Amino acid sequence: MTAPAAQTTRPSVRFFGLSSWSVFAPLVALAAVLLGKPEGPALAVVVGVLLGAAILAAVYHAEVLAHHLGEPFGTLVLALAVTIIESSLIVSIMLSEGAQAQALARDTLIAAIMITINGIIGLCLLAGGRRHHEQSYTQSGVSAGLAMLATLSVLTLILPNYTTSASGAFYNSQQLVFVAIISLLIYATFVVAQTIRHRDHFLHHIPDADDRAHEAPVPRPKAMAAGAAMLVALAAVVLLAKNLSPVIEVGVAAIGAPRALVGIIIAALVLAPEGFAALRAARANRVQTSLNLAIGSALASIGLTIPAVATVALILGLDLELGLSMPSIVILALTLLVAAITLGRGRTTVVQGVIHLTIFATFLFITIVP
Repeated sequence: MTAPAAQTTRPSVRFFGLSSWSVFAPLVALAAVLLGKPEGPALAVVVGVLLGAAILAAVYHAEVLAHHLGEPFGTLVLALAVTIIESSLIVSIMLSEGAQAQALARDTLIAAIMITINGIIGLCLLAGGRRHHEQSYTQSGVSAGLAMLATLSVLTLILPNYTTSASGAFYNSQQLVFVAIISLLIYATFVVAQTIRHRDHFLHHIPDADDRAHEAPVPRPKAMAAGAAMLVALAAVVLLAKNLSPVIEVGVAAIGAPRALVGIIIAALVLAPEGFAALRAARANRVQTSLNLAIGSALASIGLTIPAVATVALILGLDLELGLSMPSIVILALTLLVAAITLGRGRTTVVQGVIHLTIFATFLFITIVP
């Protein structure tokens, strides 16, 4: 009897246990940033492919890091990383464009809120509801996050229209400092509540959920490597999105849409890693993780961006236009009201997902057809 032939397998190249593609893709994407703004459709397509690869790599590394840290620390790290890089991008544009970028923070913030609360949550509830019929989560943490988001949204994006110390949709210097401090304080309170004081309010165990509890723990070196690679991937996403903005502007102008649509597209590209991570969690019946990501990202966008841009505006003497137009105020108020209702009972279905996606579609429509 002859011994069975030995099976030959191709060894896969791995770095600290990470897949090779997830390490090389962000590096290649970051190198492509040096090419600058793409000239011609062919190069724009290549940059777009690299951008997509960097997004997928960021999601992969975020899930590895989340498995090592556990919830809700994993979602918090991803939200913080994306928002810090996004804020840095806004500040860099403000430094380069000066007064021409006075409404950039406002446009980015309203786009981030609409994308996270209506777009991402809507897709997650729709996809999760189709697969699992009904999904549950811990209501106390979601309600606290929505209350903080409503407070920050009104103070930063609506109240400037109704103050009298400065004309128009602006705060004066003292008001801007106050709002920046309040924004940072509220977000810091959210982080402490989520990770220390009331961590159980942001956790929800589902017996049949794919929560990776059966998988081997991620070792510390692999987690550290994943964290570093995730930062590289997120930096590549933001910088490539910035380089693609002229191509996007040309496309938006070609269809006759307002320039505000460019900001929404750029914000969607920057928030794509969180969106994909949230969608995968919802499909795995972990809708709590999806909600943590979406609401946490919206809070981080305001809580970290406002102090950063306020500091730059005060140092450079720039006017920072924060107040929204009336149609945007109506959509924001509708979003906060509906979110409080749809996410106020601890269970979700496809119905809530369709409602949030309808509001998001309306936001896009009134942006294109004001």
